[in-house]
Amino acid sequence: MEKTLEFADLLRLMDERSTAFRAAVAAAPSLDVQVPTCPEWTLFDLVQHLGEGRRRWAAIVAAGPADAPPTMSTPTVPREREALLAWFAASTEELLAALREAGPDRGCWTWWGDSQSPQTAGAVARHQLQQVAVHTYDAQVAVGAPQPLPDEVALDGVDEFVTTCVATTSAWPHQPAIIDYHATEGRSWRLWFSADGARSARLAAPADREGLEVAYVSARGTANELVMFFYGRITMDSLQLAGDRRVFDQLIAWDPSE
Repeated sequence: MEKTLEFADLLRLMDERSTAFRAAVAAAPSLDVQVPTCPEWTLFDLVQHLGEGRRRWAAIVAAGPADAPPTMSTPTVPREREALLAWFAASTEELLAALREAGPDRGCWTWWGDSQSPQTAGAVARHQLQQVAVHTYDAQVAVGAPQPLPDEVALDGVDEFVTTCVATTSAWPHQPAIIDYHATEGRSWRLWFSADGARSARLAAPADREGLEVAYVSARGTANELVMFFYGRITMDSLQLAGDRRVFDQLIAWDPSE
């Protein structure tokens, strides 16, 4: 079974994706360019959102174990492009420095308390890599030069999403269901949904799945396509589907917090 990315790799890739994000913003004719994948936002709004998130999570990680995130003042965000990109670079470094100082195992507040991801700085790094990776794609779309996520980012992104954003102890309000996701790179994941919530696991190689219950529905695509589907950048019709696709409709509409 493949391991998740090491902590040092998460930080390295976060820095690389942040550099790619700044390059996309620097290439835009204006900060007022609309972001098609985030239709309410301009590029300026996207930079502001992502930069403020870097600073907020830096403070959360630095605070250590807590029952709530620390109170923060609203930062002043420069409007001029060069200054804005410098502010974003400093925001990224603030988060990276907090993560390095904490190390992967130190506890901190997270919003995913009842998922399968731990409430640690390492899990924060893993999720924040996906945030900057997907928003880098958004910025690239806005300037007409979209690129797929790097393979190692995308593969870890599928695993991170199902364990952090889907797995929960909140009751599934529909009939029990099983969903499989298959990445064409050779990895697969299974999700079980029931009154006990949702749980996920990586699937063994196809040759070792004899006797395993058949999924109600499955989706196949590249790891990049799966991540983009998870984050609403592409529709389920962009994937190869098998089984009862109504289960996907139920999942997309499900809010475990209700």
